[in-house]
Amino acid sequence: MSLPAAAQDAALDDLNAQAAATLNLVPVTRVVRSGTPVPGTPTDLNASVTVRYGPAKPAAVLLLMPGYLGGAGSFDRLARQLVNLDPTLAVWAVDRRANLLEDHAPLLTGGAPQLAQIVQRGLPTRAPASVPFMKDWGLDVTLRDWRAAVLEARTLTPNVFIGGHSMGGTLTGLYASYDFRGTRGAKDVRGLIMLDGLPGLMSGKALTTDQYEQGAMNPLGPLPGLNTLTRSPYVDALYFSPALAARAAAQARLAALQPDAPAPQNGFAAFPATNLAAAMTRLDQRYALLPFLAIRAGHATNAADAPYLLNRVLGARDTRWITGAADPARPVGWGSEAGQVTDARDFVRRYLTPQSDYAEWYFPNRLTLDLAAARTDTTGTPFEKTLPVRSARDLTLPVLGIAAEQGVTTETQFREYAAGTRAPLTVRTLKGAAHLDITTASGDQVARWILDWLRPLRRA
Repeated sequence: MSLPAAAQDAALDDLNAQAAATLNLVPVTRVVRSGTPVPGTPTDLNASVTVRYGPAKPAAVLLLMPGYLGGAGSFDRLARQLVNLDPTLAVWAVDRRANLLEDHAPLLTGGAPQLAQIVQRGLPTRAPASVPFMKDWGLDVTLRDWRAAVLEARTLTPNVFIGGHSMGGTLTGLYASYDFRGTRGAKDVRGLIMLDGLPGLMSGKALTTDQYEQGAMNPLGPLPGLNTLTRSPYVDALYFSPALAARAAAQARLAALQPDAPAPQNGFAAFPATNLAAAMTRLDQRYALLPFLAIRAGHATNAADAPYLLNRVLGARDTRWITGAADPARPVGWGSEAGQVTDARDFVRRYLTPQSDYAEWYFPNRLTLDLAAARTDTTGTPFEKTLPVRSARDLTLPVLGIAAEQGVTTETQFREYAAGTRAPLTVRTLKGAAHLDITTASGDQVARWILDWLRPLRRA
């Protein structure tokens, strides 16, 4: 005899809570150290930031770069899983320097009424004119800040590896091919991990010098050029902006504190919903606007919906638009289901912590522009000297590629990338996973694949 659905959900929540309690015992600290100096940037923002999980004196260090719009907090669960399974390993999740522009204090200290106001009204955000120095925060700065942490890790152990999720996977490959004033990045590390992302992902067509300076189109829409970055230094779009990021963090905090309480009116949901439903209906694969902002973490309950054709035009799969509550007397809620990969309640609890945030509120447009210019190799292009990404043909580092079955890469794409190198490749696919599930999944399969791959590459 099977349990009623509500009892099944309660039992699953208990199991997930027990697993989360174990993972939360993993020690974590946030370290802000000097990064690459950039003229015009305030000294305190010339920083290399890592959120460090595990031992202070590790036998191996894995440094992980988040994806487009992502912060170090996107790795919180995966990093804890890795260290829990192998206490000799340290995982350092990267926060790009733009994360230092965020003010988390009102979100971390505010109670439910204050958080509800932030969901509805947002927080004061930095005007473009106040951050002109962000025009220089591109690929070179990002990789050099990362390298500062990599070189520090090398003082602790020779077993240093790098990896990343989504665009972080792109940056992982570019780090290995980058010319750091005569030294290739590949010499710094012993292997590369690419989580549903790889070099060339979302690059679009090669840019001309004029497009780089004046602006162009890329797969995500209009891309500001170098000459317009002072007016558009960070992403401010329909799907993401600093204001939306702050409101999302507040809704996630409310969902963590009071998941079943009514969500703020005129907030994230255009219909009566619980806090957890309001947080998840924008991200779950059924309702997500874009495929790279999708997760499989349960389903809306008491929801009336209809096909959302606009989402399909943007590349999402079979998406739905929630039109309201099926029973108007009750709010739209959120429930677990057999096919989910990520636990929604765990996801919102990890979204914002004293050490990290899931998102990067002020994502620099310069980085997107530079990635579009660099693509996989700048040799023979107008960007050869300013963005010295060299050919990966001679890359011999081992590569682990893990695709999300319903994400943005495939094993075939990893093999095509490796075919242009001399790198030994291992590929895996996380079944049933959407793009974001790779780092947030309840199960530890991704962590076990990583540890199995790392083990023979580590040296005493």
